[in-house]
Amino acid sequence: MYRVWNFLANYSLLLILGALIALVWANVSPESYHHFVEYPLLDHSFIGHPHYGPDGEVEYRTLTLHYLVNDVLMAFFFAIAAKEVWEAIILKNGSLRGKKAATPLVATLGGMIGPIAVYLGLAAFLGSDVYDAVARGWAIPTATDIAFSYLVGRLVFGAGHPAVRFLLLLAIADDAGGLIILAIFYPSGALAPMWLLVSFGAALAVYLLANWLPRRLDRGKEARPNSTWMRNKLGFWPYAIAGAVSWFAFQESGIHPALGLLPIVVTIPHADRAFGIFSEAEQYLTDLLNHIEHILKHPVEIVLFFFGLLNAGVEFSAISEPTWLVLAGLLIGKPLGILLFGWFAANILKLGLPKGMRTIDLFVIGCVAAIGFTVALFVASVAFPSGPVQDAAKMGALLSFGAAIISVIAGKVTGVVKQDG
Repeated sequence: MYRVWNFLANYSLLLILGALIALVWANVSPESYHHFVEYPLLDHSFIGHPHYGPDGEVEYRTLTLHYLVNDVLMAFFFAIAAKEVWEAIILKNGSLRGKKAATPLVATLGGMIGPIAVYLGLAAFLGSDVYDAVARGWAIPTATDIAFSYLVGRLVFGAGHPAVRFLLLLAIADDAGGLIILAIFYPSGALAPMWLLVSFGAALAVYLLANWLPRRLDRGKEARPNSTWMRNKLGFWPYAIAGAVSWFAFQESGIHPALGLLPIVVTIPHADRAFGIFSEAEQYLTDLLNHIEHILKHPVEIVLFFFGLLNAGVEFSAISEPTWLVLAGLLIGKPLGILLFGWFAANILKLGLPKGMRTIDLFVIGCVAAIGFTVALFVASVAFPSGPVQDAAKMGALLSFGAAIISVIAGKVTGVVKQDG
């Protein structure tokens, strides 16, 4: 079955450590913390926060520590997430293909619509002033943290329960939806879509020259000399260069540059099968896409530590309406949305549930999926400018860890029988 402990030890524990340090630092010495976060590394740079002139054009950029982590280095984190989504969709045995994925995909839709409805509905109930202040954060409670949700799911259901597999499919699909939302609804600046042609041009060029052409020349040649030479001599470098070009184009286009590597991920040669995220067997795949993921493993560990350190520093006094709205969206909207849409898919659309799963298990899965944390923190940082509203929304993302306790209680109340495997 799946193994998650190494993943948590390597990724999430460093992230939590960074977040805890940030929380303590921000509440003990908020001025020094915020000075550290926005520390300017390079002024008048070609990457960084834009400074606009009177005509609305970018005059120069300032590279801060926050920009370096959130906009540059987090691109590698999202590239790994995109790799899992891409393999789940494109490979013949991909987990998001076929009827087996139909009900989880519909439930995922409910797990996004439910939180949005609760978040915006409660905001409107609190009055137009609150609604206007927080409406832009509607996507924050749609997030699901794959690693932590998967761990809690195993604790609640047991490793062998079909609900754990269902949860994993839902979380991967949720990641895909989150990437789309970030790209469409949260631009980082004034949109200049023509720059996207540069990004997609880089993706097309590297695919044709480094992937398609060698394989084309190797047709009928069992030794595959051209593909082998490309892999042994050039390795990942063509894709690294194309990735740099694509990232820069995303920055200039106004779309969040942390997504800048996504067009390149789909061009990299991949295995003909995937064992699934958290599978121990994944480490033995030798295709270039998995090789690059293995290279990025330790750097991304450090990136996530600094992401937690630079984004989770919120003063406890910042707790206010956005905090409760994010929590309500996650803790109420997620479970209800997943339950209702999952029930509709399984019973009305006749798509069914995995053997051994009950309808009420969908509600428990929704409670587990309500752990937003990593992606919720990221969305909060791009949805609102720095200030009280952003801090309050981030606190909601951090407090979503409470969903773990709720999930355990929900499992007990609904009579979940753990299945170890």
